[in-house]
Amino acid sequence: MEEAGLRALFLSLVWVLATTACVTVARAEPVHGIAMHGAPALAADFKNFPYANPAVKKGGKIAYGVIGTFDSLNPFILKSMRTTARGMLDPEFGNLVYDSLMQRSRDEAFSMYGLLAETVEWDEDRSFIQFNLNPKAKWADGQPVTPEDVIFTFELWRDKGRVPFSTRLAKVEKMEKVGERSVRFTFNADSDREFPMLLALSPILPKHAIDPSTFDQSSLKPPLGSGPYQVDEVKPGEKIVYKRDPDYWAKDLPSKVGMDNYDEISVEYFLQENSLFEAFKKGEIDIYAEGSPTKWARSYNFPAVQSGEVVKETFTPKTPSGMLGFVFNTRRPMFANVKLRQGLALVFDFEWVNRNLFDGAYTRTQSYWQNSALSYLGVAADDRELGLLGEISRRINPSVLDGSYRLPVTDASGRDRNVLREAVTLLREAGYGIKNGKMVNEQGQPLAFEIMTQNEGQEKFALAYQRFLLALGITATVRTVDDSQYQQRSQSFDYDVIIKSFASSLSPGIEQMNRWSSQSRDREGTDNFAGVADKDIDALINNIVQARAVEDFTASVRAFDRMLVSNFYVVPLYHIGAQWMARHKHIGHPNVVPLYGYQLPTWWDERAQ
Repeated sequence: MEEAGLRALFLSLVWVLATTACVTVARAEPVHGIAMHGAPALAADFKNFPYANPAVKKGGKIAYGVIGTFDSLNPFILKSMRTTARGMLDPEFGNLVYDSLMQRSRDEAFSMYGLLAETVEWDEDRSFIQFNLNPKAKWADGQPVTPEDVIFTFELWRDKGRVPFSTRLAKVEKMEKVGERSVRFTFNADSDREFPMLLALSPILPKHAIDPSTFDQSSLKPPLGSGPYQVDEVKPGEKIVYKRDPDYWAKDLPSKVGMDNYDEISVEYFLQENSLFEAFKKGEIDIYAEGSPTKWARSYNFPAVQSGEVVKETFTPKTPSGMLGFVFNTRRPMFANVKLRQGLALVFDFEWVNRNLFDGAYTRTQSYWQNSALSYLGVAADDRELGLLGEISRRINPSVLDGSYRLPVTDASGRDRNVLREAVTLLREAGYGIKNGKMVNEQGQPLAFEIMTQNEGQEKFALAYQRFLLALGITATVRTVDDSQYQQRSQSFDYDVIIKSFASSLSPGIEQMNRWSSQSRDREGTDNFAGVADKDIDALINNIVQARAVEDFTASVRAFDRMLVSNFYVVPLYHIGAQWMARHKHIGHPNVVPLYGYQLPTWWDERAQ
C-alpha cells in the first residue's frame, strides 16, 4: 500500500508539472498583436487597419511645412533635441525611415500589431516579451533585419542615446537571442505592465551600417533604415526630401496596407508661422493644420479657397482634451509654494481673453483628461480610488476629490473683484502682500517673473496675463524668442514660466514619468517642464503603469488627474474638440476618422489615382 501510495503521489506530481508546463506554454504562444488592457480589437487575419484605404494607388507627392530648423538627421541623440529633422521618427508624418518592432493602431487606446516583429510572446504577468522577427524584414540595402540588430540598438541607446531611449534597458534583467530570429527581454523588479508595449514601439537600427564611436555626433548623412522611405535630398535647416522605396519589404503587411502612399515627401522649414501660411496659400505647401479659431473663421478667404482649390475640413477625434497652459517652473524657489501657484492661476481671466481675443471660440480646460471617462470632472472618488490614494487624498482639494471643482468663471472684465480677492488671500497665505502698489514677500522682495513665449499666438495670452497680474502689483515680463533659443531654453529648463501642451491619450502610462516624476526632474531633454519631484506623484504614476484591470486603470488615472489639478503646476488655458485642417484639393484621405483623429500616413495624392 505504501509503495502504491508513493507511485500515485509521483504520478500526481508529474501530472501537475505537466499541466503547469502546458499552461506556461499556452500563455507564451505567439500572438499577432498585443493590447495594454484586454485584447487587441483586430483578429489575426485582419487585412488592414479600418482607417486605411487598401485600394489607394501609390504615387505623386506631398509637401509638409513646419516651423523651426535642423542640423542633424539623428533623432536618437541629445544633440538633435534642439533641432528636429521631421519625418525620421515622427508621430504626425509617420516613421518614414525607421520601422519599429510593432505598429500601433490609432483606432484603439493602445494596441500593437506586427511589423518588424511578425509575432510576439509574453506571459500573463508580463515578466518577459519575445519578439519573433519577420523573415521578410530587410534594410534598404537588402540585408536582413536580425536579432543582432535589435540587441545592438538597445545597447547603443544605453551608451549613446538620449532619454527615453537611453533608459530602455533599465528595466531589463536579460536581453538574449532566441533561436534564429527572436529576441527575448526578461524584466527586472523595476518593470511595469506598460513597459513591454514601449519596447514594441521601439525602432530598430542596422548594426552593419553604424559606427558606435560617432553615433552621438550630429550628422546630416542620410541614414540606412528599414522603413518605407529613404532620405533623397537635404538642404541644411531648410528642407528634407524623402523618396519612397519601391522595394519596401512591409508594403503588403496588414499593418502597412494603405499607408506610405506618396512617391515623394518633402518637409520644408520656416522661421515664422506667417511665412508658412503664405507658402500654403501659394500652393508651395499642401496641407495646413490650423489651431486658431479666429484665424480659421477669418483668414481663409483667399482666392484658392474661393475657387475650391483649397478645402477646409474639420475632424473630430474621440480623445481626451489634454492640457495647454502656463507652466510654473518649480525649480525656481518662488514657485515651490502651491498656494502661490493657485493664487497666480486664479488671476488669469480666461473669460476676458476668450471674449476679446477669440470671439468666445474656446472652451476652458479643467482636467488633464477632460471629455473622457479618465477625468475627475463630475465624478466623486469611490472606494477603489480612495484606496489607491491612501494618505495622498489629504493633499487633494476636497472639491476636486468629490469632482465638483471648477476654475472660477469671471465677469470678463479683466478685474473681477471676487476672484482677485480670493487670489490675494491665497498669495497672503503664501507669504506675499501688497505694499506701495507692489506684491512683495516678507523681506520686501517684489513678486516678479518672466514668461517665455515662442510665437505670436502664445504672446497674446502672455500679454493678457501680464495685464491681469499688474492689477495686483505683480510684474511679469514677456519674452518671445526664436525657435532655436526656445528649444534650447525649454530643454535645459531655463525659464520662469513657459506655455506648454501636454497631450493626453486614452492609455496614459510611462510618458507621465517623463513629464512629472522625480527621476525626470533634472534630466535635460525630458518633458518635466514644471520641475516636479514628489514621492506621492511617483506613487500615483506607478499605480497607472501597474494597473491590470480596466477599473483599476481608470481609478488610477482619475486619482492622478486630481493630484495634478490640486497642485496647480499649470494655469489651464483651453482645448478644442476638433482638428482643423486645410488642404489643396489634390490631397485625398480616407472617409473613416479613427479614434485619435486624422492620420496623415494614410492620405494620398489624387493625381496618382
